[in-house]
Amino acid sequence: MEPKNPKLDAAANAQAYWRENVKLLGVLLAIWFAVSFGAGILFVDTLNAVQIGGFKLGFWFAQQGSIIVFVILIFVYAARMRVIEKRFGVSEEAE
Repeated sequence: MEPKNPKLDAAANAQAYWRENVKLLGVLLAIWFAVSFGAGILFVDTLNAVQIGGFKLGFWFAQQGSIIVFVILIFVYAARMRVIEKRFGVSEEAE
């Protein structure tokens, strides 16, 4: 039986790690796009029927909503990457 090549295992692990990272980024960017472009531009007329603090909801999403969602997505990304890094053994935390 041939011994495993640690360089190949490390390369496969690194490739799987980056695949997970890019997949997570794609999902989070799609959410941000849907909120900022969809709610702020495409569905603005429908959302403008609702008002928050005297401002139409479509205007609110275009000005504030996409920024708030972006900040939330930063925290989601950090939390999910912490889990992914632990799974692939590249976490910076002392174990």
